Amino acid sequence: MSTPATKPAAKKAATKKAAPKAGAEPSKSDLVRKLAKELKEGGQQPRPSVIVAELAKQGVKVAPAQVSIVLKKMGFRPLRKKKGSARKAAPKAAGAVRAPKPAASSAVSFEDVLAAKKAAASLGGTDKALAALQALKRIEE
Repeated sequence: MSTPATKPAAKKAATKKAAPKAGAEPSKSDLVRKLAKELKEGGQQPRPSVIVAELAKQGVKVAPAQVSIVLKKMGFRPLRKKKGSARKAAPKAAGAVRAPKPAASSAVSFEDVLAAKKAAASLGGTDKALAALQALKRIEE
């Protein structure tokens, strides 16, 4: 019968990683790291598909996801930034134009409205003027 004091010690011992032995085979992650470094030194981009194929020739089965994780941890494959996911989530109807939000600090004067009216007339209407302004906004971003 074991006492409660010995149970936590047993758990701690089980969670420690075993140190690799001198004569033991390298792990799959070690092989991926080694091959990725060789590819990088050879001037190639370390890609998961290339590494999986090369290790398969050596008789080692590795999942592409595992290779990708190891490469990310090595810094070869940075995480991608999510960009514009809100825009892609809700597709707009064809021809639908959303009015731009005015900035909090900018106030529109009566002269600005008259100038916008003249610009819209020269472009062929307010719809075309808004479309041109939206295109300009996308270019500026």
